[in-house]
Amino acid sequence: MSRPTSTEPRELAVALERNPGLPTGTGERFSGYGIMGLPFASGHVLALWRFPSSSIGPGYTSVWHRDPAGRWTFYADVAPRLACARFFGPGIERAVVDAVRVTWTGARSFVVTVPSAGLAWAVHLGATPVSRLLNAAARALPQRTWRNPRALAALGLVMSRAFDLGRLSLSGSAPNGQRFRATPRVVWPVEANSALLGGESLGPVDPQLSQSRLGDFWIPRRGVFVVSQAFFEGAGDERAGAIAQRDAGRSEAVTTR
Repeated sequence: MSRPTSTEPRELAVALERNPGLPTGTGERFSGYGIMGLPFASGHVLALWRFPSSSIGPGYTSVWHRDPAGRWTFYADVAPRLACARFFGPGIERAVVDAVRVTWTGARSFVVTVPSAGLAWAVHLGATPVSRLLNAAARALPQRTWRNPRALAALGLVMSRAFDLGRLSLSGSAPNGQRFRATPRVVWPVEANSALLGGESLGPVDPQLSQSRLGDFWIPRRGVFVVSQAFFEGAGDERAGAIAQRDAGRSEAVTTR
């Protein structure tokens, strides 16, 4: 992915959809955007990932949902072995194939729907002096910075403090054992959102809840929308695919579309 030049989230998302360039490098690679996680006072947690480009199959969209009991369900519009369940399967309860949709309704607003879950999630993103400063700085960084573990750790610390995200790891191990590296190039804070799940409101967000995690990936205390690349290395295709298949079966993965 080239350095982002658009100033609005929708513009950049549309550009990625039209030209979904695959990141260079080895291992399993993805490029796209999403919300790293959002905790609600009701105990629910939502996350969104839209990857127009993927080195292991077609681009896909995924919604992660954790219920108040701590059970994770991953929804995606492709098979689990080609989506996030491939890496996070050992930490989730169910993997569901469904027509996950992201519909932009404004320059900084979009709606996410998952029919089988009865999910309708409306999000509005904000822009602050801090986010503008960080985004300008990220655009100026050389490409080698994004491959440096120390630089990523420093970036994670800056993001965490700037947006009060709590613990934030941009590299580590996924639940299936693969090493991951996330490189958020642009960040917008979630300014407002509302979510209905099965006709019931999830209520307001609550950044004071204990942080949840999947492997070394920590769910932020506050919602942030990122344009990012993701890299997974270490376990290899055969092992990752086998784990995704095993856990999809164990968790009664279903197809609803």
